[in-house]
Amino acid sequence: MGACLAVGSLASCASCLCGSASCLLSSCCPSTYNSTITRLAFSLLLLLGTLVSGIMILPSMEEHLKKIPGFCSGSIISGVNCDIFVGYKSVYRMCFAMACFFFLFSIIMIRVRSSKDPRAHIQNGFWFFKFLALVGLAVGAFYIPDGTFNTVWYYFGVVGSFVFIIIQLILLVDFAHSWNQSWLEKAENGNTKCWFAALLSFTLGFYALAFTAVVLFYVFYAQSADCTEHKVFISLNFLFCIAVSIVAILPKVQEAQPTSGLLQASIISLYTMYLTWSAMTNNPNKQCNPSLLSLVQSKPTVSPVGPSPTPPPGNVQWWDAQSIVGLLIFLFCTLYASIRSSNNSQGLTAADQDVSAGEDGVHRAVDNEEEGVTYSYSFFHFSLFLASLYIMMTLTNWYQPGTDNKTMQTAMPAVWVKISSSWIGLALYLWTLVAPVVLSDRDFS
Repeated sequence: MGACLAVGSLASCASCLCGSASCLLSSCCPSTYNSTITRLAFSLLLLLGTLVSGIMILPSMEEHLKKIPGFCSGSIISGVNCDIFVGYKSVYRMCFAMACFFFLFSIIMIRVRSSKDPRAHIQNGFWFFKFLALVGLAVGAFYIPDGTFNTVWYYFGVVGSFVFIIIQLILLVDFAHSWNQSWLEKAENGNTKCWFAALLSFTLGFYALAFTAVVLFYVFYAQSADCTEHKVFISLNFLFCIAVSIVAILPKVQEAQPTSGLLQASIISLYTMYLTWSAMTNNPNKQCNPSLLSLVQSKPTVSPVGPSPTPPPGNVQWWDAQSIVGLLIFLFCTLYASIRSSNNSQGLTAADQDVSAGEDGVHRAVDNEEEGVTYSYSFFHFSLFLASLYIMMTLTNWYQPGTDNKTMQTAMPAVWVKISSSWIGLALYLWTLVAPVVLSDRDFS
């Protein structure tokens, strides 16, 4: 096994268990990984970068990051408060490196049809060099001068995050359909009452959480007379969730999609409530946003007219509840995207099915993409590129520097990005319900 770590030892690699953890970081056996392991390995790189970004934004890391030559002192932005800006800059640069890494792979892997394509060897192997490339990009990103980089990359993050939120919802819909179909099949083949009771329990639980969220939103985010937008957001999304739930159980929809039901609708409703909450936490009006973070310069200043941040007691704390929930949803969707196939006919079991025993009785991973790839390499990397931008925005709470570059502030564009993504997501889910009915001459199976 250890021989596989030797980059130049091709003979040792011939007998290496390429599905093992040690081989994932080696450059040997470049084409014998199955697709599930490859996706998990790339997702691991993304999660590793996310972990590093999360550590960088911790208050205790400020003093260490200030020691990076030129990172604070001598910055192009004059008068910047490094206590606040250093964590923001660090996350932006780390996520910039990840985004460049995955975007480059997305370009390289365009139109790869099977593992016979030479580029498939790059996709499925050479992990040690991929890791070095990512580290090199991350180190180089910290030497990017400030200038307009932070502002421009902020808007890249907003657009990319908007698209990724939609992708997350599509993955959740796919997961909900797979979950519902799996338990319905088990109900038909086993203890019917038990499995139907389990489905009912989860469905009612998700709806209960969604309804509780609506009540809490009205209590904490819509009390002031200035919070008209919040009241509209909460009311509209509540009504939209009721509407898609009714459509999901209409007789014609059930006839066209027997596995469609309230479980999927309940998950989408709960996710919609999360997006509503996330949007409201970016409202700069403190009267409508009790969870607004206080990210301002350390020196006390005269408060301007209208809602404004208050000086922090010491270290800047970026984390809040909606960011943690967002990271958990991101983690789940990333792992789910890594273990599912493009046609949803494979999952974790693919890793077991694509393993064969050699003459010595040892199980080795084999190539399962000789006839055709099981997923789009390019789109997978593009999704990870968007995920890098989403992580960047989530870790920084969608905040951006003020016009004086001395404060961190939130803005209404972030609110509209999130709330509009919830509406588009609901529309997409509604289309998955009615499309088989409207376009009955097409096969949606």
